[in-house]
Amino acid sequence: MPFWTYILHCRGGVFYTGHTENLEHRMGQHRDGTLDGFTSKDGPCELVWSEEFPTRYEASEAERRIKGWSRAKKLALIRGDREEISRLAKSKDGPSTSSGRTDLEGTLGGGLRLDKALADASGLSRERVKGLISEGRVTVDGLVVRSASARTSEGAAFSIDVPPAEPLAAEAQDIPLDVVFEDDHLIVVNKPAGLVVHPAAGNPDGTLVNALLHHCRGQLSGINGVARPGIVHRIDKDTSGLLVVAKTDAAHEGLARQFADHSITRAYLAVCAGHPAPPMGTISGRIGRSDANRKKMAVLPPDSARGKHAVTHYKTLKLLHDCALVECRLETGRTHQVRVHCASIGHPLLGDQTYGRTPEGLRPLLRRLGFARQALHAASLGFDHPITGERVDFRAELPGDMRELIDETAR
Repeated sequence: MPFWTYILHCRGGVFYTGHTENLEHRMGQHRDGTLDGFTSKDGPCELVWSEEFPTRYEASEAERRIKGWSRAKKLALIRGDREEISRLAKSKDGPSTSSGRTDLEGTLGGGLRLDKALADASGLSRERVKGLISEGRVTVDGLVVRSASARTSEGAAFSIDVPPAEPLAAEAQDIPLDVVFEDDHLIVVNKPAGLVVHPAAGNPDGTLVNALLHHCRGQLSGINGVARPGIVHRIDKDTSGLLVVAKTDAAHEGLARQFADHSITRAYLAVCAGHPAPPMGTISGRIGRSDANRKKMAVLPPDSARGKHAVTHYKTLKLLHDCALVECRLETGRTHQVRVHCASIGHPLLGDQTYGRTPEGLRPLLRRLGFARQALHAASLGFDHPITGERVDFRAELPGDMRELIDETAR
């Protein structure tokens, strides 16, 4: 059995290093905040490096070594720059100098927390400011500051040394994108089914992130110091539909805050097995890892200490032959939420081989159509623009494979 050592890039630019025997399962724990010592407050986090080892001991030793490395050395590992790792080791992990740094300067208002005042004055996110303070890159009235919670004095002069955004290890790839909206701060795309959002074990490239790195080249100002698109939410590989991605640190923080407080509006269109009764309603319950199969999510007992509260409002839009077109509006955004909730009331999504079985009478049709994914599409997305404050709403029409499925089952 192989074991993995991995690095996550987390809120505030912090790197988290760990090891596991099941990388996919561990990433789910990190996303759900169910891992001991790692909560949802540490997110959002992204897998930026992983390596396979034949034994747990070797993976554990690799984790121990990497945890003792400097930030510069970890960044070199993530980039795959072995020469830089060797150079830093020879210089006892001394920092390397580089060009392209930005000095932000100005004056502060009085009586505010330092991190908030600096974020307001500089346009950086508070988490990014906190990270720069911890690295000793912020001075106030000529003195290096160490406390993000210190109170400011009226008219105090500040300077922030912002290092250039480090390149992401992922490779930019010219993959076509269906761009619904784009400005200097964010991009909304209509993801096709079959496209993975982020590189990970088993999918090192050919992902949405690889496509965005190519499409947004030269436009990424850096998320927590790394030149990368800011993924604030995901949809499954075999789910199609709308996804918003941040280009800047401030947009990333603003969108993440709206996802955390559930002010984002999201609606999915799905084709489920059978006819839901009642035709509209609300499904609620804690969603967490299944006890029977740790690769699956499940609705847990109400008194369970695990999992997270999840709420889905559904409405039947059209009754079809042995199935129905339903709209699912999310109050929360848990892993596989629509798929798990629909299966929990006895109406799994057509084509979903993880959470249910397609009715026997419809299997020949799905085979004839070549429909081999869950019938789920993220159809609408609405949020307050994190920079302008304007309310924006987007819709994506059903893709051809789902339209064909609906047309065939409507006969």
